[in-house]
Amino acid sequence: MKKLSFKIWMLLLAFLTITIIFLVIFSNFLYEELYVQHTETSMKEVAKNIQHTYGGGVVTDGFIKETEEYNRFSDIEVFTVRNPRELSACIPFDIDYDSLIGADERAKLIAGNPVTKRGFESRFDREVVSVIYPLVDENRLEGIIYLYVPLTKITELASNDVFFLIGIVSLLLIAMAFISLKSLQRVLTPLAKLKEAAISMANGNYDTRVEVKSHDEVGELAQTFNQMAASIQEEDEKKQDFLSIVSHELRTPISYIKGYGEAFEQNLISEEQKEEIYHLIVREANRMQKLTNDLLTVSRTEDKENVEISPLIIAETIREVIHLERSNIEEKKLKLAIDVDEELILAADEQMTKRILINIMENAIRYSPVGATIFIANTNSTITIKDEGCGIEAEHLIHITERFYRVNKARSRSDGGTGLGLSIASQLVTMQKGKLVFTSEVGRGTTVHITLPIWEEK
Repeated sequence: MKKLSFKIWMLLLAFLTITIIFLVIFSNFLYEELYVQHTETSMKEVAKNIQHTYGGGVVTDGFIKETEEYNRFSDIEVFTVRNPRELSACIPFDIDYDSLIGADERAKLIAGNPVTKRGFESRFDREVVSVIYPLVDENRLEGIIYLYVPLTKITELASNDVFFLIGIVSLLLIAMAFISLKSLQRVLTPLAKLKEAAISMANGNYDTRVEVKSHDEVGELAQTFNQMAASIQEEDEKKQDFLSIVSHELRTPISYIKGYGEAFEQNLISEEQKEEIYHLIVREANRMQKLTNDLLTVSRTEDKENVEISPLIIAETIREVIHLERSNIEEKKLKLAIDVDEELILAADEQMTKRILINIMENAIRYSPVGATIFIANTNSTITIKDEGCGIEAEHLIHITERFYRVNKARSRSDGGTGLGLSIASQLVTMQKGKLVFTSEVGRGTTVHITLPIWEEK
């Protein structure tokens, strides 16, 4: 594959070639349109002036002599002859009289129209342009006025300045080459560094960054690369932390189950301890099951195509969630204060919404003291769940939807929390184009506001 620098150089070369071709064509155009046309126009004006002095009749010697006087004041050679064959005595080159004034030309002259000729003359080693004006009297061609000028070559027109022009063009080309080289280096050097950085990133060095030295498109590309690298590094760190925390969370229950299992195998457990240890093994197994279920839910929430939006009567969904959590509520002797609009219909995924409410309710139950009240209400499309727990400090509140984040790690492990519930709830709300907001006051409890779109008939 050809390098970008080669392609740019080829583009510049093509541009330069096109420019030179254009200049050649344009120079020839100027030569033809300005110099040659100007010469022909000047010859015609002289011929017209002489023609106007002709009074008719036979062309006299005096008229011919007067015509030749123009040669003293002009670069144009002017001759008046009665017969075209007489031109051989006047001009320094041979003329083919039949081609000079053929039948067509003679007809034009008798009609009073001039004839213009142009051709190469070896005697002058250049082109010669000539103009023939008729001297007509009563439809009789009495004579002709013949004017000719050897055209100056285009190279001769510029001969005086040719070396100056060559020098200027050479300096211009050198300057263009230097500017192009520096411009290419300015563009391609950062791109080469970006390429090296991308290769380094591909090899797993996510802390790779490139220096931003400009504010143009290349600089913006470098800045975007750094932002991308920072995001990838952050995601990689999150992944490593995620794996580390999952390993740690699984290690504890596995250690318990493995240790007590070996103790049972070796008959090291007394009869008095067996029931307690059975409960501990079941508890740790339940923790492992809940953790794996939550991890499976987290994995599924990454696929946003699984959302099935439909009309959802939220009051019924809340009652189903309360029924599922009834045993936990009764175990802590909690009271419920419910004020929900029975006619409110939301545009939501039923299973996702249940999971959101279960996770929020479990949190509220877990951190509510015995005998406390949990309030459930809704205002328009916002469902509010408020507990009377210990509350969360502001510094922790902004992190509680992060995976495995715990305000009190020791307490969370003892009561079976995985640190994924609120993270899952936040993801599921976002997938349904909703909003999840937490407010809390230490010592007085936490309030969760879940906002989902209202169903609208199409």
